[in-house]
Amino acid sequence: MGAGITAATAFTTVVPEVFAPAEAVADETLSYDAIVIGAGYAGITAARDLRLKGLRVLILEARDRIGGRTWTTTLAGHQIEMGGTWVESTQPHVAAELKRYGIALVADQDPERTFFPTPSGPAQFSPTEGFGLLGNSYERIFEGSKQYFERPFEPLYRADLLKDLDKLSLRDRLNQMKLTAAQELMVNGQTSVYSGGSSASGALTMLAQWWALSGWNNDGWNETTKYRMTTGTVGLLNAMLNETKPTVRLNSPVSQVAQTKTGYHVTTRAGASFDAPALVIAVPVNVWQTIKFSPALPAAQTAATSQGIGVKTGTKLWIHASSPQGRFYAQGAENGSPISMLLPDKPTPQGNLYIAFSTNPTFNPDDKVQVANAVKQLGADMQIFDIKAQRWGSDEFSRGGWAFRKPGQLTGLYPDVQAPKGRLAFASGDIANGWSGYIDGAIESGARAAKDVLLQI
Repeated sequence: MGAGITAATAFTTVVPEVFAPAEAVADETLSYDAIVIGAGYAGITAARDLRLKGLRVLILEARDRIGGRTWTTTLAGHQIEMGGTWVESTQPHVAAELKRYGIALVADQDPERTFFPTPSGPAQFSPTEGFGLLGNSYERIFEGSKQYFERPFEPLYRADLLKDLDKLSLRDRLNQMKLTAAQELMVNGQTSVYSGGSSASGALTMLAQWWALSGWNNDGWNETTKYRMTTGTVGLLNAMLNETKPTVRLNSPVSQVAQTKTGYHVTTRAGASFDAPALVIAVPVNVWQTIKFSPALPAAQTAATSQGIGVKTGTKLWIHASSPQGRFYAQGAENGSPISMLLPDKPTPQGNLYIAFSTNPTFNPDDKVQVANAVKQLGADMQIFDIKAQRWGSDEFSRGGWAFRKPGQLTGLYPDVQAPKGRLAFASGDIANGWSGYIDGAIESGARAAKDVLLQI
C-alpha cells in the first residue's frame, strides 16, 4: 500500500503505482454496506464518499489495475496516459479534488507547426493560423449555443430549445452551414473522430455542450487539451483510495446482479458472491449489457447500453519517433487517414513523443509501417522507435473509448438514465450532466451516485 505518487515528483520521470492492498486479496468478508462495481474515476469517487460516511465498501474491478478508461503507464521512460488525460482548473469537480490532495497541473508543449487537409492535399500552417481557421468554423457550428446551453452544467435547462436541435448530427449541422470544400476539410476531421468515425454518428449537442463548458469560445476549447496531472491520472485515484481505504478486489469481473429482500447479491465470473444493501454500477454504459441484472435494468438504462455512448471504434496510441517536422499537430479529413488526429507531447533525447487517435477499425496501431504511412497521409514524416496503443473499442471491460452521445440521446435518455433504482445507483462519466466523457464528469457522476445511495440508507 502506498500513497501513490506525490505532486512534487518530476512529471517526466514518474513511474505510476497501482493501489492493490494486500488485505484486498486476503479479506474473506462477503457482506458489506455498499458494493461498487468498477474502479475508474466514477467508482472510486463513489467509494471514497461512501467510506467517508462510515460505510464498509467493497470495490469489484474487472481489470488487474485501477483506473478504468484512464491508465497511467510509461513509454521511452516517460509517463503517458493510455486513456483519459487532460483536465483543467475550470472543471469544478476535478479542480476540487486536485486542491484537496495537493496535486499540481503541468501544461503540454505547444506545437511548432500544424498540418490540416486542404482540397489539394495536406498543408502546413502556423499554429495561430491553423487553429484560428478551425476555431472560425467551430464558432459558426455552435452559433446559438449560449442560448440553448445557457447553463451548460444543466444540459436540459433549455429543453424547449433542444427539442429539435438534439435530433441533429454533426454532419447535419455541417451540411446546413454550406461550407466551402476548404472550410469543411478544416473541421470534419475533428467532428468525425469525436463522433466515432463519421460525423453522422455524433450529436451536435454533444460537441456544442463541450464548447459551452469551455466558455463558448475557441481559446477555452483549446485549453481542454493542454493540462494534465503531475502525478498522472493514477495519482489522484491512489490519493482517493488511501484517504478512506475501501476493500479493493482486482481481477473480479461481475457476471450477475440480483436484487434480494435486503439489498443486492453480486456474483463474479469466478463464482465469488457478495451481498450489500446498496450497490453502485460504475462501469461504462456500454458494459452494462454484459451483466445479467435481475430484475432487468429500467428502460432508460437498457436503451443507453443497447445504443452505446462510448465510441466503439476508439483507439489511442503513443508514438516515440523523430521527425524532420519537429513538434507538430496534424489532423486528417473525415474518411481520410487512418489517424484522425495527432498531437505532440514531450521531447526525448531521440526525438519526441506524440499522441494519436484513430477510429478506423481496419487500422493496426501496433504496426510501425502502417502508422508511419498514416502519418505521411497527414503531411509529415516519422522515424518510429516505439509504439504503445490501446484499442478501447475492443477492450471487453470498456467496449468503447471516449463518450460521445448520439443524436436524440440527450433529450431521449436524460435525466432518467442517471436516476437510481432504489438503492441501486449508476455512475459513469458517460452520463454526467457537465463534462460527460471527461474525468471531471466521472467524478461528478460518482459523487452523485454516492449521494443517491446515502439518501436510501
